[in-house]
Amino acid sequence: MIQSYKKNFKTEEKYETIVIGSGISGLTTAAFLSKEGKSVLVLERHYTAGGFTHVFKRNGYEWDVGIHYIGEVQRPKSTIRRMFDYISDGKLQWADMGRVYDRIIIGKKEYELVKGVENFKEQLIHYFPEEKKVISQYVDLVFNVVKLMGSFYSVKALPPFLSWLLGGKMRKKYLEYASKTTDEVLRSITQNETLIKVLTGQYGDYGLPPKQSSFAMHASVVKHYFNGGSFPVGGSSEIVKTIYPVIEKASGTILINAEVDEILIQKNKAIGVQMKDGRKFYTKHVVSSSGIFNTYEKLIPPDVLKKNKMQKQLEKVNPSVAHACLYIGLKGSPQSLKLPKNNLWIYPEKGDHDTIVANYLKDPQAPFPVVYVSFPAAKDPSWSDRYPDRSTIDIITLLPFDLVKKWEGTKWMKRGKDYEQLKAEISNRLLEILYKQLPHLRGKVDHSELSTPLTTQNFVNYKKGEIYGIDHTPDRFKQKFLEPRTPIKNLYLTGQDIVSAGVGGAMFSGVVTASAIQGKNLLKKVYKNKK
Repeated sequence: MIQSYKKNFKTEEKYETIVIGSGISGLTTAAFLSKEGKSVLVLERHYTAGGFTHVFKRNGYEWDVGIHYIGEVQRPKSTIRRMFDYISDGKLQWADMGRVYDRIIIGKKEYELVKGVENFKEQLIHYFPEEKKVISQYVDLVFNVVKLMGSFYSVKALPPFLSWLLGGKMRKKYLEYASKTTDEVLRSITQNETLIKVLTGQYGDYGLPPKQSSFAMHASVVKHYFNGGSFPVGGSSEIVKTIYPVIEKASGTILINAEVDEILIQKNKAIGVQMKDGRKFYTKHVVSSSGIFNTYEKLIPPDVLKKNKMQKQLEKVNPSVAHACLYIGLKGSPQSLKLPKNNLWIYPEKGDHDTIVANYLKDPQAPFPVVYVSFPAAKDPSWSDRYPDRSTIDIITLLPFDLVKKWEGTKWMKRGKDYEQLKAEISNRLLEILYKQLPHLRGKVDHSELSTPLTTQNFVNYKKGEIYGIDHTPDRFKQKFLEPRTPIKNLYLTGQDIVSAGVGGAMFSGVVTASAIQGKNLLKKVYKNKK
C-alpha cells in the first residue's frame, strides 16, 4: 500500500536509489531498477501518486488528468506494450478504441484517422485522391524517421567515453529529420494546405504547430497511433496500482505528501535528499523525474548550479505549451448519451495552424487554435460497472500562462472572483464548441470544472504550467545535455525532457535512465520477458 509521508516514517534499510516524482518516467525508472533487485524510494509531493497518470474524483465522477489514449499497446510484441507488461508484471489491461481513433474537424469538414497503416492511407486518399503518391511518401517518411530513433536515444544511456566516441555517428541520421520543422518536411512533398492541416491535426499531442515543431517529434506521435488508440481498463489509476507491487517486491516504497526541498550534494556528488520538514534520506543515486527546470532551479543548491554552469543549459531550452482542461460530468451512461470512443480535434476553418495560434496569442478572444475532446467513460469498458448512469468528457485547449500569471502564488480553489470569472468564460466557450459537435448533450451536464496552467503548476509543479516539459523544437533535439547523466555525479534525470513528449516518451526515458544507472541495456530484459 502506498504510504503518506510522516516525519517519523521508518526505514530499516538505506534505499539504493531515490526517485523524485511519481509520474510515468519516475515509476518506470523505479520499476526497472526494482526488477534488478534494487530498493527504490519514490517521493511524491502531492496526495496522490502518478503525475499526469493520476485521477481525481468529485461529486460521484472520476477524471483522468493526462492519459487520453495510448498507441501500440494492442500489439503484444510492440516495444511499448512489452515495457508496460514488464513493469506491471502483465497486470495492466487495455481496451481498444476501435476503427477510428482521431477525428480531425476543420470548420464543417471531418477527416477520420483510422487504425492500420494501409487503412490510414486509403482513408486519406479517399479525402485527397490527387495526393495518393504524397500520402504514401509521407507514411514512408514517418517510418524512416522512427526507425532511426532507437539509435539516437540509445546514446543517452552510454557511458560518457562511448557516447563521445560513437555518439556523433549514432545521432547523425536522426538529426537530419529532427533538425527540420514539420512544416518544412511536409512542404517538400506537397503544397496542399488542407492536407498539411489534416496531417498535422494531432499537433496538440506534442504542443507545437508545424512551423515550430521538429518533424522527428511529429513522426513519432503519428507512428505511435498507426495501429489505433487504447485506454487502460479501470482508468489510468491502474498504471500506478499495477506498477507499485513490482517496486514493493524489491523492498521499495512510494511515499505521497513527501516534498523534497533540496538534493544533498557533497564534493559534486549527490548523496541524498532533504525533505521540506528537514529530514534527510541518503542513497547511492538520486533520480529527478520533476523536469529539468524544476530540478536545476529548485532542487540543486545555487552554488553547485553555478559551479557546473548548468544555468547555461536552461538558456537553450524553453518550457512547452500550457493548457486548460474542462472536466465534465453527465448523468447517463456513455451508451445512452451516444458518446464516441474516438477523440475530436477541432480547428477553425480559415488559416494554417501556426497563423491561428499566433492570432490567438495576440488576442485570447480569437477562436481557440485547437480544441481536443476526449470521452474517457466511453473508452473504458469497466466504467459503467464502476460509475453506473454516469459519464465524463474532457475538453482541452491551449491557454497561455501569461493569461493567469497575475494569480500566481494564490491558493488553489481560492484565487478570487476575477479568476473564477475568467474560468467561467473559458468554460462556456468550450461547452459551446462541444454542443456544436454533439448538440444532444446540451442540458445534460451535471458537473464541470476547469483547470488552468496554475492548476498544472500546483499539481505537477511545472514552472509555467507546461504539459510536455520543454518545447520539441528542432533546436531541442540538438542539445546533448538532455540525457540522464548530469554534471553532478550520481544525480540523474528522467522524464519527457530526456526523450520526448507523452507517456511513451516519458516511459522510454525511464528505461534509458535505469540503463544508465546500471551500466547495461535493460531494454533487452523487456524482450526476454515471458509474462
